[in-house]
Amino acid sequence: MAKALQGVRVLDLTRVLAGPYASMLLADLGAEVIKIETPFGGDDARGYGPFVNGESAYFMSINRNKQSVTLNLKTEEGKEIFLKMVKDADVVIENYRPGTMEKLGLGYEELEQVNPRIIYAASSGFGHTGPYSQKAAYDLIVQGMGGIMSLTGEPGGAPTRVGASVGDITAGMFTAIGILSALHHRTQTGMGQKVDVAMLDCQVAFLENAIARYAVSGKSPQATGNRHPSISPFAAFQAEDGYIVVAAGNDSLWKKWCLSVNREDLISDERYATNEARTSNWAMLEPLMSDILKTKKVEEWLFIFEEAGIPSGPIHDVEQVVNHPQVIAREMIVKQEHPVAGSIMMPGIPVKLSRTPGSVELPAPLLGEHTDMLLQRLGYSEEEIQSLRDKQAI
Repeated sequence: MAKALQGVRVLDLTRVLAGPYASMLLADLGAEVIKIETPFGGDDARGYGPFVNGESAYFMSINRNKQSVTLNLKTEEGKEIFLKMVKDADVVIENYRPGTMEKLGLGYEELEQVNPRIIYAASSGFGHTGPYSQKAAYDLIVQGMGGIMSLTGEPGGAPTRVGASVGDITAGMFTAIGILSALHHRTQTGMGQKVDVAMLDCQVAFLENAIARYAVSGKSPQATGNRHPSISPFAAFQAEDGYIVVAAGNDSLWKKWCLSVNREDLISDERYATNEARTSNWAMLEPLMSDILKTKKVEEWLFIFEEAGIPSGPIHDVEQVVNHPQVIAREMIVKQEHPVAGSIMMPGIPVKLSRTPGSVELPAPLLGEHTDMLLQRLGYSEEEIQSLRDKQAI
């Protein structure tokens, strides 16, 4: 079956997480992604654990559906090969520190001369402009600088990193969106362009209502634990045997909640009659609800709230997530057979397309697994390929 991005060729110079995540999204939807790695160890993520038979599960989880070519861009021969590949490519994606590709003579302006239709996507810590553009950044740094850590954790507690690498992942997602936008523009105009995505920018965009609250109040929002800062009740509570989330996010749902827990008296209590009142009086409402919810088990409450039409849910650990029937039904857990590591579990594809669905077909490539094949496609003979290998160009 045809895929949405079938026919799109991506030269992927990225490593570790943000860039590889972006190119994986494109690969899952059908793009041909050629991962270009240094011959001297490849993507740094190949060295990150956990390992299975010497292969990095971290690397395998975000580099599926790609081909691997080793290329030393510091050699003239390596640059020549890369430029030949650019002629027939649609997208080049890199996540080097700004200026690195320009020093190699392979920045957007140079590649545009080779292929005016090329879309050049750069994902970096702080972007290609601004006073911080030359600084290095990692997920933890941009989570801190971008404000998300100041909002995460318990009230009065230390700033807390989000458990997933949201600095990297959001940058990867926005990079993929930028590439798709540029591809659409190219279909209309025939012109390529540069896509510049900064991890810090993505974290600022991720703040959503926190900036709105600051704009209105003039005060920086603080950590509120597991509750929503402006909708109540919209929080996690401890039940008899675990934790449950209750999201009774409007006055009608609040009334239903009161009825479902046999506390009709709370409906007429002015302290809790409206969302604004409940939020203002959360310090009183939270312990009241906690005392009620501690009296039954999670599954009992879930049944009661389901019957009453009140949004609620359990808090799962990862083992529960990967075995959940809804997750399985949506094919969000897949297994791949890797030639060295064997069977590997990883997340599936969250974007479900009815006519051109994506698929997880190729396991993450071994380092340089497709070098010879792709060079032969460019017209290099076996003797020339061996010569390039002897010169450490590949």
